[in-house]
Parts: sequence; C-alpha cells; structure tokens
Amino acid sequence: MTHLPDELGEDKMESQVKRIKYEDNHNEEEGLGSVVADHYNKLQNKGVKERAKSRIFYMRNFNNWIKSYLINYCLEQVRERQVDDYPISVLDLGCGKGGDLLKWQKGNIKHLICADIAAVSMEECKERYEINKRRARGPLFSAEFIVADCTKMRIKNQFENSNRMVDFVSCQFAFHYCFESLSQAETMLRNISENLKKGGYFIATIPNAYEIMLRLKNSEDGLSFGNEVYRIKFPEDRPATPPLFGDRYNFYLQDVVDCPEFLIHPPTLERLAAKWGLKQVWIRDFQTLYEDAVKDREYQNLLSIMKALENYPTNEQETETEGEYSHAEDHLTKNERADRIRTLSKSEWDAIRIYQACLFRKVT
Repeated sequence: MTHLPDELGEDKMESQVKRIKYEDNHNEEEGLGSVVADHYNKLQNKGVKERAKSRIFYMRNFNNWIKSYLINYCLEQVRERQVDDYPISVLDLGCGKGGDLLKWQKGNIKHLICADIAAVSMEECKERYEINKRRARGPLFSAEFIVADCTKMRIKNQFENSNRMVDFVSCQFAFHYCFESLSQAETMLRNISENLKKGGYFIATIPNAYEIMLRLKNSEDGLSFGNEVYRIKFPEDRPATPPLFGDRYNFYLQDVVDCPEFLIHPPTLERLAAKWGLKQVWIRDFQTLYEDAVKDREYQNLLSIMKALENYPTNEQETETEGEYSHAEDHLTKNERADRIRTLSKSEWDAIRIYQACLFRKVT
C-alpha cells in the first residue's frame, strides 16, 4: 500500500512506459482535468478581511512567501547571465486567479504569458491584471492569457507571437496534475521545453511523494492521514506496486483544495524532463527552502510584511487540536528573554512539510 520505488532500472522503466502508452491510446478522452477545472472555477475569490478569518491564513501567506523567494531566485539567475535591463519573459503555467501577478510586477519582468485550465479563474486573473495596470506608477509588463489544459494540448500556437521564447517557466502547486498519465506529463514538459530559451529556468512546487509515502506507512488505516487543516486519502483499490503515472489520491486543504491529485515519482520526473532538454538543478523541501531564505535579511523582513508567520501568543488562532502551539511554548520557556515567537500551528507546519520545489535548466 505504501510502496514507492527509489530507483528504476532501464528495462523496468521502458516496460512501464510501454504499458502506459498502450493505456493512454485507449483512454484518450478520459481524465480528471474537467473535475479539477470545475473545482477551481467554483472557488470564490474572498476579500482580505474574509481570508484573514481562515484557519490557514498564515500558512497560505507562508506558501506565498516561499513562492516569492523561488521566483526572485530564478529571476536573479536569469539576470546574472544577461546584460542590465534585459527584458525577461515568463510563462506562468496553472496561473489560477493571478495570485503571482504582483510577484511578476515586483520582479520587473517585461512580458507574461498566463495559462490555466479554469476559464473562470482566468477571467479573474485578467481583471486583476487590469486593476494592477491602472494602479501601477509606471509601465506594467505586457500580458496575454490562454485558457487551456496544458497537459493535453500544445499552447505555443495560442501565443500572440508563436515564435516567442521565454526566459523562465513557473508552475506553482499545479504541475502534479500532469502525472495523471504519461502522455499528459509528456505534453506538459513539451509545453515547458519548446517555449523556454536555452539556459532558461523552470521551477515547480509539488507534493513530496516520499514524505507522503512515509506518512501513509505510519497511518492507522494505511489509506489516509492528515490533521485539522489537511487530509490525504488514497483509494482502497490502490495496487501494492502503484503505477508511475496515475497514482491518484484526494487532497483536502481547508478553504482551498478538495480534488484529486497525482503522485510524482522524482526519478521518473528527472529522467522524463531530461528527455525534453531540462536538467534538474536541485530539488528541495519547503523546510530547507525556509532555512535558506531566512538567512537573508530581506526575506526575514518579507516574512513580516506578508504576515507569513503569526506572533505567538498574541495572535493565537482558534484550533480544534490540543497542543497546537506547544512547540512555541517550549521555545519561550527555554528563552526567558523572549516574550513572543513568530511561528505557525503544528497542523500548518505539518501540511507545509508535504511540499517541495524542483528547479530545472534548459540545456538543449
């Protein structure tokens, strides 16, 4: 029930790929893309005051902070290899309602291509862009918007300029949907690779399959685990040796997500990406990224600005589980000079540690 192979031999990989290709050819019209699109289309875009009432208000801000760090990191990598004032172009796959538009504005990019499967979300993204454009003190980056399932169709022909190549591709909390099948993963990677300049970067934030399998192994029923803010549940008929693609589970995150997702097998992703000229630079969990980022005073300050951590005990949230802040209390007890600490509840930290980011560079 909890098996996830660490490595795959050449023969085993090829045999599974051939089997999956056969299955894909006989199930081309099937898939859960419409389910995912419908879920995100129905999510209401709540105002700031309403979002502040959410049990995972700080966790969502923390994830946004991580995205800010990743996006800035990649933009810096691009600029280090170019002359001053180089006009950076970006492709944002799975852009949703435009939650990263301000990050692109602060990153001073020149052009943005947004693509997402959910048409209603895309309309909200366009509206946000127009609002930001009116409020901007100077010229805002130009943008185009594409409604498409990037796991099933080639999007280059939908660009305003089909010859345009971008410097950076970002896919935040959405890439795992392409691992529903081999053909979808291939299509997604093609959309990334064929639109990315040589030397350009691709960054994705994805669930950590090894961490999920570890928690599943230690769960009571061997099928599900979670806490008061999130839950992961696998189907009862999940095979003892799960497939490399289509290893489905349902993910619930309070106020945000309640739909099917798919495990990404890391060695398979690395090898498949390499086929499309994308070399993995690193893969890091959110805990490691946090520890790296807070070494920089700029990101320490950004934690406060974005309200990515709460001040305990002054802003303690109402929780259902006893001891959600015992780690904070222990820290304050050991550090008598401190009267407060910036942190998250245990449930939120537990959910955050499920995620990781993987960085690729286009080499061919």
